[in-house]
Amino acid sequence: MSRDVIAVTGPEAGTYLQGQLSQDVLGLEIGASAPTLLLEPTGKLGFWFGVTRTADEAFELEVDEGYGEAVVARLQRFKIRTAAEIVPVTSGGEDAGSADHDQIEVDRIVAGIPKMGAEITEGVIPAELGQAVIDGSVSFTKGCFTGQELVARIDSRGGNVPRHLRSLVFSGDEAFTVGDEIVVDGKVVGTVTSSAYSPGTGTSIGLGFVHRSVEPPANAIVRRSDAGSGEAGELAVEIRALPLVELPTGFGDGQPPT
Repeated sequence: MSRDVIAVTGPEAGTYLQGQLSQDVLGLEIGASAPTLLLEPTGKLGFWFGVTRTADEAFELEVDEGYGEAVVARLQRFKIRTAAEIVPVTSGGEDAGSADHDQIEVDRIVAGIPKMGAEITEGVIPAELGQAVIDGSVSFTKGCFTGQELVARIDSRGGNVPRHLRSLVFSGDEAFTVGDEIVVDGKVVGTVTSSAYSPGTGTSIGLGFVHRSVEPPANAIVRRSDAGSGEAGELAVEIRALPLVELPTGFGDGQPPT
């Protein structure tokens, strides 16, 4: 999967990132990597990506393709009189091929891994993405970082948020689209954020945010109005907890896939 890579270097690179990222970057050994959140001061996302310590005062950030410039701009916004340089290194990469890309997307959905622009959008609360993301990406012992207050408060209350990211298993091979409504007992309880056809199960699978009142597993329908034909469509779906199955290699522990 293509990634945008950002280098952060300089005498104060570590201390600056320590105050901006949710991960304990100063606790990383050289060569070690970990997932991290980059939040707004309100505690909302933000970005989710991997950070690697490449030297004592050198770090690389691996961000979903197309979001590198936005991460650089966010980090530059709070860098005042700080001896650290934030520079894009690469932007994306070669296309691995449609078939490979499709399988990567299926594996991501099966694993319940959120993606920038799909599950990770403006206004999302980190805890809505699942406890695995919080456990793998946030240090509650390293000290303060931007946006910490909201994350810590919700964690102390057991992750009680208005909605949760859930797995979706459809009844057939038709993949519905982002923004389609998830309905339980005639009430809209959420929206589809990702969907793909899984050859392994012979069904379509997906991810979506669902209101906390719906406890998985639960039966629901997904409905939409086809923008092209104007025809409404409905498909039976089962709402399940994350992940669908044991996480495949490279998608474990709530880490961004590489």
